[in-house]
Amino acid sequence: MGMPLQRKSLAEYLAWEAEQADRNEFYRGEIFLMVGGTRAHGRIVANMSRRLGNHLDGSACQVFQDGTKVQIADDTVLYPDVFVTCGKTFRDDDQVITDPLLVIEVLSPSTQGYDRSAKFAFYRRLPSLREYVLIDPDTRRVEVFRPEPDGNWKLFDMTEAGALTLASITLDCPMAWVFEGMADAGATKQ
Repeated sequence: MGMPLQRKSLAEYLAWEAEQADRNEFYRGEIFLMVGGTRAHGRIVANMSRRLGNHLDGSACQVFQDGTKVQIADDTVLYPDVFVTCGKTFRDDDQVITDPLLVIEVLSPSTQGYDRSAKFAFYRRLPSLREYVLIDPDTRRVEVFRPEPDGNWKLFDMTEAGALTLASITLDCPMAWVFEGMADAGATKQ
């Protein structure tokens, strides 16, 4: 998340953002320019979008990737890298989604702290969210967070597992698929 650009209302932001070439997130009146990702980032986003889309084909769920906004309450709009929402039909002109079931963020050195702390805190406000996944292309760390009945979120570290288990959509995705097309796909770096 970069420096805030200017203050706007939610309605002003949505109208302004629809005209922008770049992606900008919104929090409490402030607008933040999103930084472009690396090839590795783009590769993982594409891999996950394809695998999730294939798995969900024919179901009531849909997968979206980094060009679609998620609105949290009246004060926050974010662009997840990949997310899944279920059971709702969308009009072609819908600007935001409000009920993701699963959110996947692909980390970069510049956004890692934000994705782990502030962004995760924003997403935890969504009653629909059942899983939050962090994938680090550099270290090949894969972490899944799920809410417990007491409201706390539990970490499932899947870095050394053979598959990324996504309980929210009943999918075991082989790690080789997650990192497919990357220079040392299949190898886990420490």
